Amino acid sequence: MTGRRGRQVVLNALFCFGLLFSTYAEGLAQQAGSETREIERPGRTGLPLPRFASFRSDEVNLRTGPGVRYPIEWVYRRQGLPVEIVDEFETWRRVRDWEGTLGWVHQSMLSGRRTLRVQGDQVALRREPSESAALVAWLEGGVIGELKGCDGGWCRAEVAGYDGWLMRSDFYGTLPREDLQ
Repeated sequence: MTGRRGRQVVLNALFCFGLLFSTYAEGLAQQAGSETREIERPGRTGLPLPRFASFRSDEVNLRTGPGVRYPIEWVYRRQGLPVEIVDEFETWRRVRDWEGTLGWVHQSMLSGRRTLRVQGDQVALRREPSESAALVAWLEGGVIGELKGCDGGWCRAEVAGYDGWLMRSDFYGTLPREDLQ
C-alpha cells in the first residue's frame, strides 16, 4: 500500500485509535469523578455514604453481589460487629469489615446502633479523654462495645459494663473525622 490509498488507511487507523483513546480517557475521568462523589453523595436511602452500622444478628451472610442469587462469600457469627456501608442497591448494602473485606448484606441484617471493635492486643479504656487519665479497664483486641460519642481523637464507649474513653485509633467503627454526639 503506497501512495494516496496507503496514507488514507494509515490516517483512518490513527483517527480510530485517537477516538478509542479519547473514549477510554473520558471513561477513566468519569470513574475517578464517581469515586470522589461516592464519599460525598447520599445513598439511595438519603443517608450519607460511607457510614457505619452494626450486624443485627449473630449470623450474617456476606454475598458477592446484591441478591440471594449471588454466592455467600463469608458468614459472620457475631452480633453487633461494626461495618462500614459503602454503597446501596435496592434493599442491599455493600459493607466493609475491619479487615477491609467487601461484600453485600441485606438491609434487614443491619442495625443503626453504633458499635466498635477494639483493635490491637490490649487497649486502655480511660476515665477522661486523655492519655494521662485514670485507667477504667484494659480491653482485649476483638472486643465489641457500644459507641456513645466522639469528639476529636477520643470517643466515649461502653464495653462489658465499663464506661470510658478510647483513642479513635484504638478501634474500628468511625470515619476519621466523624463527630458523634
